[in-house]
Amino acid sequence: MVWEKKEIAREVVKELHDRFDCDPLTASILARRGITESSDILFYLEEDSRYLHSPFLFDQMEDAVDRIYSAVDEGEKVLIFGDRDADGITSTTILYQCLKDMGIDVSWRIPSGNDSYGLSMQAVEEFAQNYGSLIITVDCGITNNAEIERAKELGIDVIVVDHHNPQEQIPEQAIIINPKVENCGYPFKDLAGCGVTYKLISALQFAKSDLYKQQICLMNVRPANDSYIIECVKTVNCCETARISETLIPNLISINDTRLVDFLSGQQIFVWDAPLQLKMLTKIFGDGIDFNVADIRPEIASAFSGIENMSLMRLAPKSKLARYTDKESSELDTFFNLFVTFIQKRTNNLYTNNEKDLQLTAIATIADLMPLKNENRIIVKLGLKSMNTGKLREGLFELFSKQKLLGKRTASKELAFDIIPLLNSTGRLGQPEIAIKLFLEPDETERNKLADEILVLNKTRKQLGDDLWPLVDDAAHQSLPKYNNNLVIAADSQIHRGVTGILANKLSQCYNVPAIVIAEPEDNTLVGSIRSVRGYDVTELLEQCSDLFVAHGGHNFAAGFTLYKNNFAEFEHRLVTAAQIMEFPQGEEKTLCIDAELPPNYITPDLLKLVDTFEPYGECNPQLVFLAKKLKIFAADLIGKDASHLKLTLSCGSTKWPALLWSGAERFKRDFDIGSYVDIVFNINRNTFNGVETPQMILLDIKQSQ
Repeated sequence: MVWEKKEIAREVVKELHDRFDCDPLTASILARRGITESSDILFYLEEDSRYLHSPFLFDQMEDAVDRIYSAVDEGEKVLIFGDRDADGITSTTILYQCLKDMGIDVSWRIPSGNDSYGLSMQAVEEFAQNYGSLIITVDCGITNNAEIERAKELGIDVIVVDHHNPQEQIPEQAIIINPKVENCGYPFKDLAGCGVTYKLISALQFAKSDLYKQQICLMNVRPANDSYIIECVKTVNCCETARISETLIPNLISINDTRLVDFLSGQQIFVWDAPLQLKMLTKIFGDGIDFNVADIRPEIASAFSGIENMSLMRLAPKSKLARYTDKESSELDTFFNLFVTFIQKRTNNLYTNNEKDLQLTAIATIADLMPLKNENRIIVKLGLKSMNTGKLREGLFELFSKQKLLGKRTASKELAFDIIPLLNSTGRLGQPEIAIKLFLEPDETERNKLADEILVLNKTRKQLGDDLWPLVDDAAHQSLPKYNNNLVIAADSQIHRGVTGILANKLSQCYNVPAIVIAEPEDNTLVGSIRSVRGYDVTELLEQCSDLFVAHGGHNFAAGFTLYKNNFAEFEHRLVTAAQIMEFPQGEEKTLCIDAELPPNYITPDLLKLVDTFEPYGECNPQLVFLAKKLKIFAADLIGKDASHLKLTLSCGSTKWPALLWSGAERFKRDFDIGSYVDIVFNINRNTFNGVETPQMILLDIKQSQ
């Protein structure tokens, strides 16, 4: 392995340290990882929901909210149609619970058995026969043009809440909430399906307040030499919609000759410290102008102690949001940030299931391999924080209990290895409804039975994958030359459709090329999954075959498709052609990218605080990798059933650390021994035994010191 520690400029580290008040080691890791933009650093150093983007930044969010509240008023029947994976299961669960609490006659449906992905004609027509009038798709729908057109013919409105890549033609007849749709207005493209659903629920909760759709203008007047500056910002649903600034000399211009009259017309005008603001306005325009303003300072000050007597100028340096903005922050910016924070704090009380929903949204974000950057970091942080305070939602509590996770600190790794596979197993074996029932079931005894069923399904799923692996591996190996050593394919009637994704992922890791695994359900179609490696985007590959598919969709590196059997030969032919020119953007050499080199005396249990700062780990945010040199091996033990692993005790200054080297037994006494001084590259994690938590190293590589 190559050990690589990227060089960084001291000036950059110092700037990050000074500006963001983080310790030098944190600053150096941020710099080494290329996280130097203030808007990116925000999501590593903060975890408050205030920093989540407003759901109303979606251009069609108001349309979706209004349509759902119309369903409440008219007593309509609503159907939620989701997907069978963990993301779809959680999306369906949280939206169903929300709409049920709103008093809506709502039902849910997801693909079961051998049903194909996405909204089906059968579901649409059966819902129409049941006098339904609104379908909301979650974690699917963006490619269901024909089904949505049919719904419209039957008098059913459709809201698409999705996050998958849209095709060239998107459903014109639907209200669409999808961050990947061009010009949707939303600033972050990589929410999970459940993340998008959470945004819809947040908007529905905000709409309960008296501020929904209200046009509010924040105004601030401040002196500037011999003039005054009047700044105004319009807001709707806590989103800025327009802004102006006028610099005026007293008694020199009529208010009618400024932009203020048109800008302020029809607005509720809020100010900070009304007596002072009105005094300055009188100086500018004289006594003849009556400004109808409301002083919001007392109300905001009652929610945030210590600011009741402070001016906006004094409050500006205290604004955290201003710290993460590259442009100079004005008093009006401070006012706007205070106002939005206050409104969010007030309206959050309307959202009684917020923590429960965040737990499932965090799980979905990790399950769907969404990049852990931007607001995904805060969503997962808040979900994990809620889980770790012992407030596990119904259903999750039972799964945690059966996986022996209760009382242990939960991080993204535990969710990925111990919880998410359980949820996915239900969908892969055609029974995803069990997971949704688990989360919605009020009776504890029944939840325990459902959780037991899920554990059995997961065990079956594992066995199925193990049994099929030799068949799939052999087929992939034989296909490699056919596809120019750039792609592997395994297709067989014995393959179960529920494990195509798992097997494709395992093949892609084994052969280091994109892998396709295809199953043959009991109809005239083939169902396949594709998984990628080395940064190869499979979207274009599938688009080249889009005319052959019954349906297809997914993400850049993980997708699925359904095609008719008689199209398979042409599908293979096109893949052979495409494989001849496939190029991989990332190199093949295994490199360990080191985040920081630590002197021995610096390696103490306090490093766990640093590790926690960069949680959650996962897609686009791998675990911190450290380097340490000249550590003495104090003790060594062979561990594991077959004694193939190695546990070392390393002397690190005044501290001795346990260090695990998986499959490293054969290196003991060959490359190093007790008493040897070694250089190591490692992660740090927690080991919990009998309720006691201790830090330990996981060695990624080790070599004798020079």
